[in-house]
Amino acid sequence: MAVHKKYNRNAKTNALGRGLDALISTETVSTQGSSTINEVPIEQIEANPNQPRREFDQIALEELANSIKQLGLVQPITLRQLDESKFQIIAGERRWRASQLAGLTAIPAYIRTIKDENVMELALVENIQREDLNAIEIALAYEHLQEKSGMTQERVAERVGKSRAAVANYLRLLKLPAQVQMALQKKELDMGHARALLSIDSPSLQIKVFKEIQKHNYSVRKVEELAQALKNGEDIDSGKKKIVAKNQLPEPLNEAKKMLTNCLNAKVQMSYSAKGKGKISIPFANDDDLKRLLSIFEQLKGKE
Repeated sequence: MAVHKKYNRNAKTNALGRGLDALISTETVSTQGSSTINEVPIEQIEANPNQPRREFDQIALEELANSIKQLGLVQPITLRQLDESKFQIIAGERRWRASQLAGLTAIPAYIRTIKDENVMELALVENIQREDLNAIEIALAYEHLQEKSGMTQERVAERVGKSRAAVANYLRLLKLPAQVQMALQKKELDMGHARALLSIDSPSLQIKVFKEIQKHNYSVRKVEELAQALKNGEDIDSGKKKIVAKNQLPEPLNEAKKMLTNCLNAKVQMSYSAKGKGKISIPFANDDDLKRLLSIFEQLKGKE
């Protein structure tokens, strides 16, 4: 193994004020599984191709590089050794990139000996906790954990400290149209909007509603209402634009919907799938309105 300069993990660093504290966390990376902390030449370090973070803010990198010029790299990165003079990043790619911008030739690093299938997991956990990954990066990372390690959603959730429902919700984002995923990645769209769009079965309708979100800056609640209307087979108005529900009710069902609406004096909703399954929803305004509807049903039952 190549000889590298040892670092003292307990050495204290001088604080330069809250400004730098916002850039550099002085909390140490968990060293479980690490054999030592060494100063490793930057040229011997390579990025992890399975790193969940795909984009790095250049301005933030330059700010971090400036702080590193003043303090040095306060928090070691975490590496695994590939061979005698080659290391791969497990956690800390952002610090590694900033150190290069700062002109450093070597940086302190924890060296871990771990199995390949654990690399993605460690990088993911570290980045979720520290780097504020966007929703698509997290979703891709979860998917990679499933495919690479053969983990179930339950197992992925357990290993990254999330609920199974949270993991499932992230994975569902990968079913959205590409332009919607891009907006999520750029943080132009939030998870609430995305979940509402996922409730729409048609990708083309998802895109149409997505464009209306961008145009009118709709709230999540508004998008949920639009999505529900489309699911019910209703056309919706958005500004001056009309979006036609793709799955229009067959004429016999449309007539049945009108009949129920007139009979019950309520805005009956009806949805219908290509498999022949459907759902009827009858809204009521208050307790008295509910009693009125129940009375109608009782009368109909008495006529049987």
